[in-house]
Amino acid sequence: MTVISLPFSRRSGWRELQQRQPPIPLLAWVVVLPMSLIPPLMLYYAGTHYGNDFAPGFADRSWRHITTILFLAELLTFFVMGWLIHSIANSRELSISYHDAYLLAAMAPLPLWSSALVLFVPSLLLNALAVLVALGISCSLIYHGLQALCRREGNDIVAMSATYTVIACGILAWGLLMAVVWAY
Repeated sequence: MTVISLPFSRRSGWRELQQRQPPIPLLAWVVVLPMSLIPPLMLYYAGTHYGNDFAPGFADRSWRHITTILFLAELLTFFVMGWLIHSIANSRELSISYHDAYLLAAMAPLPLWSSALVLFVPSLLLNALAVLVALGISCSLIYHGLQALCRREGNDIVAMSATYTVIACGILAWGLLMAVVWAY
């Protein structure tokens, strides 16, 4: 229940997660690894079961290679985003520890990873809508996470600025991952 409240408030849930202090390797093994398996597995399922019914040319792709690359890129992205969140926040009058930056990097993509479950439905429009909603929730997670973990007040311009930068970098990384999927 704690995770569900994270995108909607800087107060509920974030302090509890911060106080638990799960080690970064534990976050990687327990949260990031299993959740980052969902998109490649679901994409492989959709690519091998729906064929061109999902999108033209969808069946002709090498899904085994694409999904392996996607999975490895997702894991790498977690480590890069944790470092990036730490660097951006600490360069902008905010103060965040490496641990908290990686906590945020592990929580922020949860909606995007979960949105891949919509691939059970062979509808490109529904899947695009699910990804857009998940992207909005992820952005909210980053904003409220930075506010909570950096102990900032509501409507803080510095936290908003850092959030925009992190989101821009995250969308760029996500876009590159999607480009790999479609270009391969």
